[in-house]
Amino acid sequence: MLAAYAASTSPTDPLSGLVVGERPAPEPRESWTVVDVRAASLNHHDLWSLRGVGLPDEALPMILGTDAAGVTPDGREVVVHGVIGADGHGVGPRERRTLLSEKYPGTLAEQVAVPTANLIDKPASLSFAEAACLPTAWLTAYSLLFRAADLRPGNSVLVQGAGGGVSSAAIALGVAAGLEVFATSRSAEKRERAAALGATTLEPGARLPRKVDAVVETVGRATWAHSAASVRPGGTIAVAGATTGDADAAQLTRIFFQEIRVQGVTMGRREDLAALLAFLGAHDLRPTIALEVPLAETARGIELLAEGTHFGKVVVLP
Repeated sequence: MLAAYAASTSPTDPLSGLVVGERPAPEPRESWTVVDVRAASLNHHDLWSLRGVGLPDEALPMILGTDAAGVTPDGREVVVHGVIGADGHGVGPRERRTLLSEKYPGTLAEQVAVPTANLIDKPASLSFAEAACLPTAWLTAYSLLFRAADLRPGNSVLVQGAGGGVSSAAIALGVAAGLEVFATSRSAEKRERAAALGATTLEPGARLPRKVDAVVETVGRATWAHSAASVRPGGTIAVAGATTGDADAAQLTRIFFQEIRVQGVTMGRREDLAALLAFLGAHDLRPTIALEVPLAETARGIELLAEGTHFGKVVVLP
């Protein structure tokens, strides 16, 4: 089958190790299902994997991708939850948690095998491309807002770095849930897009009119000090990434003195994904898709991801 995979890794030239070519099709195994992939989406996880972060040489070659929507052999239309292990479904109760494309081949292929329990029915209201955007970025945003930060209608949140998949999802979900949403971006165009979703937008580092109940942080070094300064005493900084690297200073004095809670998030649980799908249906929300590319042109999509100039998700169509 055709697949996009990491044949090698490079911290400085990640795309040099990306190959689109033939790989063995997944074989049936007990408690797992082989899904015909109709659409997959890209995440920074794919870029980090090509840089060798979390993907050792002994795991190569590895099919990339954590997100997909597709069809099972019996015709069921599904969304794939890409977290494997930790609860025993299909892999045994003692296996540590991994994401697809770390230990098991990922979704940037014509087919992917996953534990059957990891399949969620795709709502008929969503296209395969839209559904493929949800399991990492939108699920992470949902978990950041409503599980990590425990936000409720009327609360306020700052979303750092508007434009990426997680941040654009957090803005849309937050506005739909009745939150007061602030968002930052260096790009005037991205600020306009965020404002169109319902956010009050600011330039990076700008002083907010008041401190917020929570901050959604996926940027890291470039925004961490601003996040710590912008959250109210007793508030939460919910963290799901550090695309600019770890913070130079952790702001520990501010964090302990203001009793700020820092909560990490990696995607979310299957039940969270099901709740997210129900939330989208109830509010008639659709993911923002920046670009769709055929599987053969996966490199073009990852290049856009690396540039960071897009707003929304990049979708790959086998």
